[in-house]
Amino acid sequence: MIYTAIDNFYLTDEQLQNSPSKKDGIDEATETTLRIYGCDLIQESGILLKLPQAVMATGQVLFHRFYCKKSFGRFNVKKVAASCVWLASKLEENPRKSRQVIIVFHRMECRRENLPIEFLDLNSKKFAELKVELSRTERHILKEMGFVCHVEHPHKFISNYLVTLKTPPELRQEAWNLANDSLRTTLCVRFKSEVVACGVVYAAARRFQVPLPENPPWWKAFDADKSGIDEVCRVLAHLYSLPKAKYISVCKDGDFSFSSKSSDSQATPKEVSQASSPANDATAPKAAPAGVSAESGGSRGPIVKPALDKLKDSKKSNDESKAVDGEARDEPIPRSKSEHRAESSVERSKERDRGRERERERDRTKTHDRERGRDSDRERDLEETERERERNKDRGRRSKDRKDSGHSEKSRYHSSRDREYHSSSYYSREKDRHRHHSYA
Repeated sequence: MIYTAIDNFYLTDEQLQNSPSKKDGIDEATETTLRIYGCDLIQESGILLKLPQAVMATGQVLFHRFYCKKSFGRFNVKKVAASCVWLASKLEENPRKSRQVIIVFHRMECRRENLPIEFLDLNSKKFAELKVELSRTERHILKEMGFVCHVEHPHKFISNYLVTLKTPPELRQEAWNLANDSLRTTLCVRFKSEVVACGVVYAAARRFQVPLPENPPWWKAFDADKSGIDEVCRVLAHLYSLPKAKYISVCKDGDFSFSSKSSDSQATPKEVSQASSPANDATAPKAAPAGVSAESGGSRGPIVKPALDKLKDSKKSNDESKAVDGEARDEPIPRSKSEHRAESSVERSKERDRGRERERERDRTKTHDRERGRDSDRERDLEETERERERNKDRGRRSKDRKDSGHSEKSRYHSSRDREYHSSSYYSREKDRHRHHSYA
């Protein structure tokens, strides 16, 4: 049978005394200071990134575990702290982007080292290098952990222990604060989380002078021993007696920094020495011919000196002309990405302005054409109205003519009817008269 334990990363005191950092010649005080400094960076960056306390606690535990296997002289504290925060945010399911972590650590470094806070260009070479270093260090951490990154914190035991012991409520916050401070020490890699929880509960009870049951001993109910509780209290008391931790450069591969100014200041002495050495090399060979010419001039006499002076003057004039030509023929200075971006943004704005001007011209021509069309439409409307008026006039005249002709026909019709009527009436009267005469 093969048994595997998730939470099995615990070291003895002898293993801590023979840590890789001490093998590289780093004393115990420097190692302790760097551990506290790295945990301070993790805690502060977690607050700035708005991460929960569980992420910061996991990052600090990973930080201590990594430096139990690797030396401070091989891996820089700032780089490992940033990678631990980035990895812990993903382990605790509160992920943050690498860009956010780099920007936060860049700002913290500027504030801690009293450097002017400048904007970190995301398209610069420095940012690309920082991003590569962050992911590379994360791979180193996972490799050293064997990809087993399970962490059990003492915070989840504190509330249960205090409720079981029936302590006053003000002990809870004090014990919580002590548990957070214990993560800056090596207690997380020496004792189990139950023992650390009992130690912080005991320290909080001693500070508030709250008695805890000792007959039977209370720590036996929580699977802890008195020696471990005393060691936790001693380590916490030693932590509070230390001054504020500051950064100490012990990395052998060169100092690492998130800001560009600190790296420039570190690189300036080398550049100055490299620049001064060629100048010395250039001046040294020129001194020898001068000595030779002086000796030869002293040997040959005063006739050679004017010729040498003329040669020197001609060389100086040639050097000056070459310098002028070189200045005139200097190649253009390579521009950075930010300058190219600024130029491209200016060109884009100019193109937008040109496009807007073109659109305005088009709108003007359209409005002009519309106005012309409106004028032509108005003229057409006027012409049509005039035509309609003429048509109406013609129609009125025709209707009047028709009415007159109709009236005359009617009058003629009526006159003919009247004539027929009168004639018929006269004929009937004549008939009646003839009848009466015949009867008579």
